[in-house]
Amino acid sequence: MRVLMTCFAEASHFSGSVPLAWALRTAGHEVRVASQPALTGTITGAGLTAVPVGSDPALHTVLGAVGGDIMALHHVADYLEKRHEKLPTAFLKGHETVMTALFYSWINNESMVDDLVTFARAWRPDLVIWEPFTFAGAVAARASGAAHARLLSFPDMFGSTRGLFLDRLAAGAAEHYDDTLGEWLSWTLGRYGCTFDEEAVTGQWSIDQMPPSIRLSLGHAVVPMRYIPYNGQVPTVVPDWLWARPERPRVCVTAGMTARATGAPNAILADEVFEAVDGLDAEVVATLNAAEQELVGTVPDNVRVVEHVPLEALLPTCSAIVHHGGAGTWATATATGVPQISLGGVWDVVYRARRIEQLGAGLYLPPGEVSASSLRAALVRVLAEPAFRQQAELLRDEVRSEPHPNEVVGVLQRLTARRHGRTATAAR
Repeated sequence: MRVLMTCFAEASHFSGSVPLAWALRTAGHEVRVASQPALTGTITGAGLTAVPVGSDPALHTVLGAVGGDIMALHHVADYLEKRHEKLPTAFLKGHETVMTALFYSWINNESMVDDLVTFARAWRPDLVIWEPFTFAGAVAARASGAAHARLLSFPDMFGSTRGLFLDRLAAGAAEHYDDTLGEWLSWTLGRYGCTFDEEAVTGQWSIDQMPPSIRLSLGHAVVPMRYIPYNGQVPTVVPDWLWARPERPRVCVTAGMTARATGAPNAILADEVFEAVDGLDAEVVATLNAAEQELVGTVPDNVRVVEHVPLEALLPTCSAIVHHGGAGTWATATATGVPQISLGGVWDVVYRARRIEQLGAGLYLPPGEVSASSLRAALVRVLAEPAFRQQAELLRDEVRSEPHPNEVVGVLQRLTARRHGRTATAAR
C-alpha cells in the first residue's frame, strides 16, 4: 500500500503516529508523512520521509492573543470530566464555534490543505491516516479517492462533544444553532469538488491507542492498537545512573516537552514540588532544562535534576510519577504500570486523570488544589499503599493486551482493500 500520514505542525501530536509508521514501513508499505514545514526535522528525525505542505500555522500567535478565552471555555467540569449530557446546547455550540475558528481552521490553513490535496492527487495513496485535529487528511483522502482513518492518541472527547451537539440539532435545536465545523468543512471540501459528510470528522474508522478502561465508545468503527512509547523529540540516551535499581523508591517529576517548545503555561512549579519532596524517603528525578533550572531556588538533597531522560527507560524503575497530564507522558506511565499523580487542568487531561483515580491507579490534584502540602500527602499515599501499584499494573496489562502496531498493519490493509473493492493481497 501507499500510506499518507498527516499531522499539523506540533511534535507532541505527531509522536503518537511514529510506531505505526515504522510498522507500516517494515511491512513493506510506502509511507509519506505530510505536515507544515516546521515539523519536517521532527519527521525526518524519526527516520520517516517528510512532505512539507503549505505554510506554518500562526497557531501560537492566535492562542497567545485569545488563549485565556479559549481555555476559560473548557474550564467546565461537566466537559472536562466527560459528563457531556449535562452540558447546555449553547455550550456545545460555543465549543464547536471557538474550536473551529481559533484552532481547526488555523492548523489546517488553506495553503496546507491545498498542497496536501495536490500531493495526494499526484501520489495516489491507498490510505490516509490523520491526526484527529488534522481534518486536511480527510479532505485529501476524499479529493484523491483514498480510504482514510483517524489515529487517536487521546480519548475521543472532542468526538463525544460533537456527537451530542449533532443529537441536539437533530432533536430540534437546529432552529437556533448552526453547525460551524460542518459548514467550514463543507466549504473546504467544496473547493475540490467534494461534498461533506460526517466521515470528514470521524474518519472511515479510528485507530485508537487508549486502553479499554479509558477508551470512549462512540459507535464509530474502531481498530484498537497498543500504545508504544516514542521519545524521539530530543536525543534519547540512557544515562549510567539508570543501569542499577534505585535503593529507595524513585519518583519521576516532569512537565513534558510541549510547554518548553511552545511557551504554554506549566502545570508543575519546581519550587513547589521541591518543597513537597524535601526530606521524603524517596529519590526524585526532576526533568528541567537549563532555563527552568535557573528559576529554581534550593534543590533538596534527594532530588536529581536532569534536562532529559527517556521516560520508557526511567519509568520502569519508578514507584510513582508526578506530571502535567500530557498525552505522551500519561500514556507512557500507563504502559509501564507506574502510579500517577496528575496536576493538569484542561481538555482530556482531566478526564484521563479522573479515570486513573477512579480505577485506583493514581491520584488527581486539580490546579486550584495543588500545594506543597497536598502534593506531599498524595505522594506519601501513593508510595505507601500497594493498591496503587497493583491497579496501575492491571491497567498496564490492558495496554499490553491490545494488538501491537505490527498486527494492526494487516487489519489496515484488509480494511483499505475492502474500501477499494479489492483483496488485501492485491493492494499495492
